[in-house]
Amino acid sequence: MDDNDQERRRGRPQTHGTTALKRAVSTLGRRTIDRRTAVGKALAAWRADLLADLGGIENVSTQERALVEEAVKTKLILDSVDAWLLAQPTLINKRARTVLPAVRDRQSLVSTLRGLLGDLGLSRRAKTTLSLGEYLATREPSAGAPADGQAVREGGNE
Repeated sequence: MDDNDQERRRGRPQTHGTTALKRAVSTLGRRTIDRRTAVGKALAAWRADLLADLGGIENVSTQERALVEEAVKTKLILDSVDAWLLAQPTLINKRARTVLPAVRDRQSLVSTLRGLLGDLGLSRRAKTTLSLGEYLATREPSAGAPADGQAVREGGNE
């Protein structure tokens, strides 16, 4: 029996599923996110875009990769809370004249995601590329290349 079942038995209504979702994501990690689903594909694409913005996976440190994974999980939870909130008829508890607790939780998730992205850096990083000399040094000479180093002219006689 999980915590949500115990809360329902005690008479406390479940206001949102963020606790169960957080527990599932933290317990199982990326294995929870099925990449065959639309949500899984969207998260994988967002992760790939984020890594590309950081200069590619080869230019990202282990610490940065850990922050990227946390950002992906936080985005999943945030998107789930957003979907639940948008499905509600109102975000106001009329008796207490306050917003639903999930709205405050959402703001906390936004702050967390913002902090993670801030730690990663808000500017796009260029991929490291080889200079022309480095590229030519790594390139194997092709069979048809001139032996004396002169370029072959294309387009016929000049």
